[in-house]
Amino acid sequence: MKKEVLIIIPAYNEEHTIRAVLDDLNEAKITDYADILVMNDASKDDTNYIVKKENCILVTHVFNLGYGAAVQLGYKYAVRKGYQYVIQMDADGQHDVNNVPKILEALKTKDETGRYPDIVIGSRYLEGAKNYQTSRIKRFAIWMFKRAIKKTTGKVITDPTSGLQGFRFPAFLYYSKYANFDDHYPDANMIMQMLLLKFHVVEIPADMHNREYGKSMHSGLMPFIYMCWLGLSMFGILIRYKWLKIDEGIGEKNVVWETKRRGDKTEI
Repeated sequence: MKKEVLIIIPAYNEEHTIRAVLDDLNEAKITDYADILVMNDASKDDTNYIVKKENCILVTHVFNLGYGAAVQLGYKYAVRKGYQYVIQMDADGQHDVNNVPKILEALKTKDETGRYPDIVIGSRYLEGAKNYQTSRIKRFAIWMFKRAIKKTTGKVITDPTSGLQGFRFPAFLYYSKYANFDDHYPDANMIMQMLLLKFHVVEIPADMHNREYGKSMHSGLMPFIYMCWLGLSMFGILIRYKWLKIDEGIGEKNVVWETKRRGDKTEI
């Protein structure tokens, strides 16, 4: 029986954690209803060999293309294979696998207006989530991005940098197309974009753990580069979607979802 859910796990040099993440997904019976896709972004360690021994799908880049490119290729795979839902989580063990069924349930639950969420974000900062420690720089970045999103979209997002997210087909279809997704640092900028396009974005409490192994992509000078990139990206998004009104209101039009349900072919 074909599964309707794909879990995308981008990985770069995660040999110390990726096996435990995959084992946890199996033990939690999540693989009973979801396929697992590991996007190995040209890891230099044994990530590729470890994942090959596991019961999941593996795509390995020949060259390191970056987090965003790895995730977007996962979206393209999900569209081509006809999945209805995508949940993305990190390979470093920070995202508790018990969040996955909660995100899927939220994706399948209508709000008071009768609309399903297009994107569900797992938030570390909502009531009900376990206490999570972040650095001062990270807290400042989150505060700044929260203000930017609130100012431009009117929506309060408590955890705009969360990498734990779930998507319904219209959202990951849009992300899969050329120029619709940041191939470097897809983060708060993508949340701003999707809100401006009127996609329905909600948050739920999520339990997360601190990284124990490996090197974060936000170490060294990367936090400064990351904040500058996101600032420029957000400005570009404002020009593209708020001022030029490109793809205006596409998130409210569920034509792509209905098209997919009818089994029509979708170009990506």
